[in-house]
Amino acid sequence: MHPKVSNSEMASRIVRFEQLKHQGIPLMFIDSILPGHQRMNYALIGDTASENAEFKPAISAPHRFQIGMGFAEPGNGPAFHTHDYVEAFFILEGRWRYYWGNEPGSIEGEAILEKWDFISLPPGLYRGFEVVGDQIGWFFAVLDPHDVFRSKDPYWDPAVEQQAAQYGFRADERGKMIKPSDYEARKAQMTQHLLGVLARWERGGSS
Repeated sequence: MHPKVSNSEMASRIVRFEQLKHQGIPLMFIDSILPGHQRMNYALIGDTASENAEFKPAISAPHRFQIGMGFAEPGNGPAFHTHDYVEAFFILEGRWRYYWGNEPGSIEGEAILEKWDFISLPPGLYRGFEVVGDQIGWFFAVLDPHDVFRSKDPYWDPAVEQQAAQYGFRADERGKMIKPSDYEARKAQMTQHLLGVLARWERGGSS
């Protein structure tokens, strides 16, 4: 027999977009500071591979999977990286270019995904993706369960790590972000910009 579930518990398992949209983390990963890789990430269930310990999943109850979502402006998206687990994406809005390769710095294939398309990326395959076209793009991500801050995660292309370090961002051996002294100012600036992008999108305007 399963235990009874109260209405208050069920209320804690509902995520309203109106609240969620203000809980995004613009600097969830060390690449997020780089031009061409800026985006807003949201953790719905689990850590969703975050390098930033500020994340708080919208639903705290344990699950056997992890879910995140996010949006980016045209020309932006996650830099080349990989994981030790499956990472899958469902496109909610816009057109996205996914590209991949078996080694850092080596792009061996790519695909353009449209709204409602889905892609599953296996462990160890390097991947990056970006919004193409002239409109904001949204994705929904599902990840295998994994422990946070136990080891490097994601594994970045070394070139990405070098670029992020020039901006003062890096991750330690546990995969936890080491923040520069001006982190709060950078976060505030990027949050303001991306919430402005989101507001224009909600009004039906371009990004």
